[in-house]
Amino acid sequence: MSTPPIHSKADLAVQLAPDRSLAEPSYQQLRRKIQAMIESGEIASGQSLPSERALAESLGLSRVTVRRAYAELRAANLLETHGRAGVSVKTPPQLTPQLGRLKGFTEEMRELGMEPSTRMLERSVTTDRTIASIFGRPSTARFLRLVRLRLGDGVPLSREVAWYDLTAAPELEHWNVEGSAYRFLAERCGIALSHGEQSIEAAMSSAEEMAAFGYAEPMPCLLMKRKTFSRAGQIVEYVEGTFRGDAYAYRLTLRLD
Repeated sequence: MSTPPIHSKADLAVQLAPDRSLAEPSYQQLRRKIQAMIESGEIASGQSLPSERALAESLGLSRVTVRRAYAELRAANLLETHGRAGVSVKTPPQLTPQLGRLKGFTEEMRELGMEPSTRMLERSVTTDRTIASIFGRPSTARFLRLVRLRLGDGVPLSREVAWYDLTAAPELEHWNVEGSAYRFLAERCGIALSHGEQSIEAAMSSAEEMAAFGYAEPMPCLLMKRKTFSRAGQIVEYVEGTFRGDAYAYRLTLRLD
């Protein structure tokens, strides 16, 4: 059962009081406590927080300390400032994409009316025995491995690890990783895609995903695994994407035949 939201700023100050016996700086304690309370639901989405001056006075801290904690929370997309209206908890986007058609992240975001963007975290050409077995390739087969943070309207929504078969699409080794992989496969590699096989399961965020989403502790996420096939029946892409559970809710249309 989730903890009911806190509405009293006096109660909030009691919860956020720093522990002077800890070596951890007060601004880090403050940032960590506010983030944990947001993620647990104790501080509700859209709830106003005390101003820098008011919170500093109630906690016996300098405004610089509170300002630094708030700045880090804004950088993690957890708080937003409304001028004189003060500071409030940022409400994550509530996304309900439709399943049932093969499409990439860019297309999905545009269907939802959001601006997609990507941060490349890792790019390498590698061999991997486990991945090779998924593709049905020998253990020496080479793959393009991409680790990307996918964002909608600047909010981190998914950390994605993707592998592409360089045996089937050698041109991918020199791809600049801009735009849609599916378009590149079609236009530059001459590979027509047929379908995808996708599973979705519950998972807790890993340390890498916590850093990507700005979580202070492991949180529920959706783990999506997808194999994408060419019309020739080859697997050309395998993706494991972790989506933040506070923003995503997939939907299906079920028909009675």
